[in-house]
Amino acid sequence: MSMTKLDIVERIYKEAGFSKKEAAELVDLLFATIKETLARGEKVKISGFGNFTIRDKATRVGRNPQTGEAMEISARRVLTFRPSQVLKEDITSRYAHRLDDKGNEDTSIPAKEGTARALSSFVSGAGMKDEDDDDDMDDFHLGI
Repeated sequence: MSMTKLDIVERIYKEAGFSKKEAAELVDLLFATIKETLARGEKVKISGFGNFTIRDKATRVGRNPQTGEAMEISARRVLTFRPSQVLKEDITSRYAHRLDDKGNEDTSIPAKEGTARALSSFVSGAGMKDEDDDDDMDDFHLGI
């Protein structure tokens, strides 16, 4: 199951005490601010959560997976999200016990209750160090 924008609005409405209209406006403002910042080519850094950046990718040669024929993949810009170390640790600690020795996940085993350090560090503003130095390749790319 996926969390939708309406789910986020509902959660803010219930947990933060805003009206549904105020919660919806707050979520819209947050997403609009992130979009506008990325559109200007600037990074969005959310402590305890991660970094959003725009990257330019050069033209390259790829292969059509159906025919094996070489083809040119055009240059493009991609949105990249790199999760913070705190967020990665929160997720890993809640789900690592569901993996067997071969890396297969048993989803019938419930997730552990976590301490949500990512949320507490985000809310408190702790961990404000620059996370760009973390060079592992845990990026997610979305074509835009």
